[in-house]
Amino acid sequence: MLQAQQVEELICLVSSLERQELVQQFHSYQATFPLDFTQEFLQTTPIERLKHIFLAICLQSQRMPSVHVAHAA
Repeated sequence: MLQAQQVEELICLVSSLERQELVQQFHSYQATFPLDFTQEFLQTTPIERLKHIFLAICLQSQRMPSVHVAHAA
């Protein structure tokens, strides 16, 4: 189960994702149930809705996504 601090980190992480990174997460995330979104859906749905869906998937699965964040120099 995710701890309160992890949930906060998850929300911050998901909110910072750009569409390309978010689509990658939908394709690679190891959810506890099958994910089957069409490429058209992922490209045409408003990004805020996609973030909401992905956050819900992570919370339901109780797992943090693997995201590599590039740090600015």
